Amino acid sequence: MVEGPKQWHEKLPSALLVYCTTVCTSVGATPYLLVYVTEVVIPAEVEITSLRIIAEAEIDDDEWVKTRLEQLSLIDEKRLAAVCHGQLYQKRMARAYNKKVCLRRFEVGQQVLKCILPHQAEAKGKFAPNWQGSFIVTRVLSNGALYLTDIEGKCVDMAVNSNAVKRYYV
Repeated sequence: MVEGPKQWHEKLPSALLVYCTTVCTSVGATPYLLVYVTEVVIPAEVEITSLRIIAEAEIDDDEWVKTRLEQLSLIDEKRLAAVCHGQLYQKRMARAYNKKVCLRRFEVGQQVLKCILPHQAEAKGKFAPNWQGSFIVTRVLSNGALYLTDIEGKCVDMAVNSNAVKRYYV
């Protein structure tokens, strides 16, 4: 057992083995299987012989070559299955994320407050306000961007993302 933070490099090979032999949720297969088209033989299977090791040890060279060629012909199918599994996983994650999203619609003439972002000059510290002034929506674009006008009628130069705006109730 390695102890201490300066000896992390001694645990790296076993951590890599664990990562390569663990099934990834997003792909539905191990990284080793996707690269080498066969599951890895872990050291425990060599010492305590498993059914797979016994079966491969008892076949002759011609049959072994034949099974390897069959496995190579199946590589495209396995990779395609992994891609399909990855796409399904992405759809599931997007559905879970979008379940929490509530769509906000703004209309021309509504009063809103604009968020002061950290890189703006108005952001002056921890205790400074997070929202600035009262603005009126003058134009709404289809992608969620808004053009704002000051209460005095002065136009803001560029479009503002609707995520950086909240409704102002008088």
